Amino acid sequence: MSRLKRQQQRKSDERFAERFAQQWTAIRATRVEEPVSIHAGKSNYSAARVPYGVDLAAQWSWRLLVVALAGLVVARGIGMFAVVVLPLVIALLLAALLVPLVDVLHRAKVPRGVASLLAVLGSIAIIVLLLTFAGQQIAQGANDLAKQVVSGLEQIRVWLKTGPLHASDSQINAYLKSAQDAVTSSNKQIVSRLTEVTTAVSHIVAGFFIILFATYFFLADGNRIWSWLVRIFPRASRERADSSGRVAWTSLTAFVRATVMVAFTDALGVMLVAAILGVPFVFAIGVLVFIGAFIPMIGALLSGSVAVLVALVAKGPIVALIMLGGVVAVQQLEAHVLQPFLLGRLVSVHPLGVIVAIAMGVLVAGIPGALVAVPLVASLNAVVQHLADSGQAERDAEELAVGDPP
Repeated sequence: MSRLKRQQQRKSDERFAERFAQQWTAIRATRVEEPVSIHAGKSNYSAARVPYGVDLAAQWSWRLLVVALAGLVVARGIGMFAVVVLPLVIALLLAALLVPLVDVLHRAKVPRGVASLLAVLGSIAIIVLLLTFAGQQIAQGANDLAKQVVSGLEQIRVWLKTGPLHASDSQINAYLKSAQDAVTSSNKQIVSRLTEVTTAVSHIVAGFFIILFATYFFLADGNRIWSWLVRIFPRASRERADSSGRVAWTSLTAFVRATVMVAFTDALGVMLVAAILGVPFVFAIGVLVFIGAFIPMIGALLSGSVAVLVALVAKGPIVALIMLGGVVAVQQLEAHVLQPFLLGRLVSVHPLGVIVAIAMGVLVAGIPGALVAVPLVASLNAVVQHLADSGQAERDAEELAVGDPP
């Protein structure tokens, strides 16, 4: 009996296992055949939003960074090729100064190439003549000035002993020894830098020839060179590029002419004061002031300080103070009369902009940067105003065209 029960139980388990296997197979077949569908609802996510001021500041920031990076790359490139770029800029300034003379000669039936050559050679002759006269005056008065320096040092020694300081001979000798050591150490540094001086002289010679040839070609073939540059721009921008360049050239020529007039007036005023006071090297001082006055606002004052130093050595402190007053008076005449009437009307650059431009030029390229900074700012200012005016004129014309009846 028990054996029969076990057989029935085993058969029952087998039938259950068989039914379970059939059901499991059916379920698996149903899962494979029926595709799985997922019903997605409406998304509850939204785009990230920032305040309008932050968005605007971010847009301006990355654009300013790109512009600053581009300016840095350009400045580094110019610095690498400064030996070529600076002579070209000086040649451009000279061409702006000489182009009226070339135009007059060309209108007088002189070929433009010949007129340009005559203008360049004439400029070289004038520069050589001025430097020759100044050098001769310095050479003739060098011995007298040396004697006056010795006499002035002796007067300083006496004043230190008998004046309010009551310095002793040992203290005076210590001061003189320290000054002598400073001069000696500076001489050693100068000797150690002979290689740098030689390199600088070679750069000056190369720059002189670049200025010479570049000035001639700017005067003779300036229109062709400018036309070639304009053709580099896209066709749609060539008209504006051409008009902007001509406006910049007009502003540059006006600046150079006004600067020459201001420099000549400054040199004449300082020379007149020096001649009245009997200061030596009058002509050499005038040449130095004329060159220094090409740096607006501060150039005449800095170069005029040489006249004050010469007056101090040659004539004493009283005459030096009077000479300083004359230099300051000439500088005030330039700042309050010549600059507003000449540079202000022709160039339209605010004095604060002039000072900032000079400071940035000195930081970037030293004295050459100070010479180039103001005409560059004047030209850029003229171009920006021209583009703004032309853009406004085009918008006004479009508005009139839209408002006209058919």
